Amino acid sequence: MSTLARIVTTCQNGRFFPTVERNREHMMAILDRAMLHKPDLVVLPEAFPTASIRDIPLEERAEPLPGPTTDAAARRARANRCYVICPLKTRRDGRVWNSSVILDRAGQIGGVYDKIHPVTSTHDYTVFESGVAPGAGAGPAVFDLDFGRVALQICFDAGFPETWEEIARRDARVVFWSSAYDGGFHLQVYAFYHHVHVVSSVRQGKSRIIDPLGRIQCETNPHVDFVGRSINTDFLVSHCDFNHAIPRRALDAYPGRVDVRIDGESNRILIEPLDPTLTIAQIQNELGVESNGQYHQRHREAYACMGRGKTPTPQRARHGDRAMHTMG
Repeated sequence: MSTLARIVTTCQNGRFFPTVERNREHMMAILDRAMLHKPDLVVLPEAFPTASIRDIPLEERAEPLPGPTTDAAARRARANRCYVICPLKTRRDGRVWNSSVILDRAGQIGGVYDKIHPVTSTHDYTVFESGVAPGAGAGPAVFDLDFGRVALQICFDAGFPETWEEIARRDARVVFWSSAYDGGFHLQVYAFYHHVHVVSSVRQGKSRIIDPLGRIQCETNPHVDFVGRSINTDFLVSHCDFNHAIPRRALDAYPGRVDVRIDGESNRILIEPLDPTLTIAQIQNELGVESNGQYHQRHREAYACMGRGKTPTPQRARHGDRAMHTMG
C-alpha cells in the first residue's frame, strides 16, 4: 500500500447539545461532509458524544464497545473505505475509560487507546474525570495502518513529554491527538522535536495538521468544521549541515514528485515524496543524505570515543566529503 494518505481532522467548534444522541448526530453530520473529500482517515474530537453533559452519571454516559457511537462511525468508515478515529467514554471490564477507537476501512474496531493521563476532577487528586480510570499497559499504543505507523494521544497526555518520547522511539510517523481544548504551541514543539506529523481534533479552538518541522499546514476556524491535507508517512527530516544543496538537487532530480520545505532558523530540511513510487530510501541513496537523527547519532559515537580517551573512529556518512556549509 502507498504511504501517502489524505488526512481530515474535524472540530466540534464549541457546539454542544443536551443529549448524547444530539452530540453524536452533530459530529456524524460533519463526518458525512468530510467523507465527500475522499479521505483515508478522519479523526474526531475527544469524547464528543458526552461533551458538556454533566447531569447523567458517568457510567450511564459511557458506552460499550461496540456501541451506538462506534456503530454510527463504523457505517461511514465502511461505506467510504476510510479509517475513522472515534473518541468516546467507554464502559468495559467494570470500569470507565476515556478512549480513542480506531475503526478500519471495513468498519471494524482495529485498535483502542485508553487515555493514560486523565486529568484530576477533585482538589485532592483522588478522582479523575469524574471516575475515569487511567489507561494501563506498556505505555502509549502505536498502530500499524495500511499507510504507516500512527499513535493516539488524548488531551492531558500532552502534558507528559515522556509519553511522546516513547512514541518517537516506537517510530510512529503520525500522532493523532483528540482533545477538549486547543493544545496550542506545545503540539508544534512535539512535532518538531520528534519529527512527526501531529494532527489535533478538538471540541473548541482550532483543529490542526502540523508537519514534522512544527509548522501548521492547515487549521479549522469557527466557519470551517474540518480541514484536510495529504501527507506521506515516508518522509525525511535532515540537518542543513553538509546538505545545503539538497533542496535544490531534490527539486531538480524529482520535478513534481517531491515536496521540500526548509526551516532556516532551526537548520532543518523536510523532504516528503508526492509520488507514491518515490521512496525516501531512494532519495537518500541517490542524493547522499541522512536523517537529522543519524547526524546527531554520529556525533554521539564520536563523543563516546573521545570520552574513553581515544581518537574518534572515522565514519563513512552518506554525504561523503561534501562541504559542511556551502551549496557545493
